[in-house]
Amino acid sequence: MRLAVEDLACNRGERRIFSGVSFSLSPGAALLVTGRNGAGKSTLLDLLAGRLHPAAGRVALSEAGERTLPECLHYVGHRDALKSALTAQENLDFARDFLGDPALESRDALAVVGLSHAARLPVAYLSAGQRRRIALARLLVAHRPLWLLDEPTSALDTASQAMLMRLMEEHRDRGGIVVATTHAPLALRDAKEVRIERAAPPPAPGEESP
Repeated sequence: MRLAVEDLACNRGERRIFSGVSFSLSPGAALLVTGRNGAGKSTLLDLLAGRLHPAAGRVALSEAGERTLPECLHYVGHRDALKSALTAQENLDFARDFLGDPALESRDALAVVGLSHAARLPVAYLSAGQRRRIALARLLVAHRPLWLLDEPTSALDTASQAMLMRLMEEHRDRGGIVVATTHAPLALRDAKEVRIERAAPPPAPGEESP
């Protein structure tokens, strides 16, 4: 699968958030999306995921067979998107059945992220870091070549961050693509970087453009 983004722009209401974002990603690539708070990093992931429509530009997918872009991606956002009343395993079982193209069994995915002991515990009883690891374990229960990760190290301790780095590199070694927003450095080899800058506001009436 290959992903190309051409001169992408996004509006929020009447205001332009960013514009002119372009990049292309081939199998095994990683892209780090950086920028100040509010610049539009999470919005860019929403555009890539098809959750928002661009104001200009386009997102093009190629060499993906019959699959659409949403069918090719995993999205892990700021919210862990877990059902608190369900156990860790039940949450992953649901994701595995819903997403299709199953990969690891839920218990095996929990073992990879170090949460075998929490398989039968309701998510409501788990810490923020544990819930984050369960959300990341969804990446392992279904085959999806494109991982869109919004601040993926949030709430993770040092050991869990190292585990995540290993999972991302293994995914890339299999030909997968990783796009991650981040404030902190992510030690992904040969990663590209796109910095999102907030678009300048239009001049007030009577003022000249800079």
